[in-house]
Amino acid sequence: MRIVFMGTPEFSIPTLRRILSDGHDIVGVYTRAPKPAGRRGREILKTPVHRVAESLGITVRTPPTLNETRVQDELRAFAPSVVIVVAYGLILPKGVLEAPHHGCLNLHASLLPRWRGAAPVQRAIMAGDASTGVDLMRLEEGLDTGPVALRQTTLILPNDTAGELTAKLADIAANVAALGLGALEQGKLSFQEQATTGITYAHKITKSEADIRWDRTSSEVRNQIHGLSPFPGAFSTLTIGNRDERIKIYRAECVSREGVPGCILDDDMTIACSHGAVRILEGQRPGRPSVPGRELFGGNRLRGATFTYSEAVKM
Repeated sequence: MRIVFMGTPEFSIPTLRRILSDGHDIVGVYTRAPKPAGRRGREILKTPVHRVAESLGITVRTPPTLNETRVQDELRAFAPSVVIVVAYGLILPKGVLEAPHHGCLNLHASLLPRWRGAAPVQRAIMAGDASTGVDLMRLEEGLDTGPVALRQTTLILPNDTAGELTAKLADIAANVAALGLGALEQGKLSFQEQATTGITYAHKITKSEADIRWDRTSSEVRNQIHGLSPFPGAFSTLTIGNRDERIKIYRAECVSREGVPGCILDDDMTIACSHGAVRILEGQRPGRPSVPGRELFGGNRLRGATFTYSEAVKM
């Protein structure tokens, strides 16, 4: 199998390594272009996939778009049997979709047709889904609309953050990719069209969504916090002394307490919601490291203080 691999973040790397360890020939890797980094933008930051591919001696391509004829001709020159896509970040045009003999296969981190789009892991947690998984699908010109060949599911636990669940799904994706390529080699990979009901879209996370809504139930607040952890990090504003501080909260648990939404109920950092409460397990004040919730404010006694919420606040 001559494979062109397309991926960008850490999530893609277990699949890249698994394909290689199974003996397939990755003839080229496509990833997003390096970006300026550092204080003055003088450093060039390559994507995680770029760095790993280079360390393995694989040819890397970083075109800003796949729509140009020159780029598509270059892809066809690799003569791939199949293109494997794992969180690449660019839409594949028709010329690319038709280039490999077996088409383009995508590892998508949701149970399609639920959560098509850019942020399926975060959306699944924020919506309170009980389970998620990885689908191996054939790419079409629509957004994650292609037929599905393989699926592996996993539970979403109450303490799962988006970061932790993403890491778990990355390993699942590698396993699904291995099974799919094995079946493809044997001519046994079959596809089934997605259901026409239950379609939802995992739109990109907006900055306003990170402002914690204490007027929701405790489970909804916990899901908002965990779905945005570690990035961009859910936050809430608290007045300490004569200044407002934006407190990021990365982990919480639901507890059976009641009070005015946003009010700190005790020194263990239990915060009231519209129904029930959450206890902050990990948080961060501006310019400081993240710490357990009960250590967040040191010796300051803030029982009775109230976190505020404003849709207009900017990150």
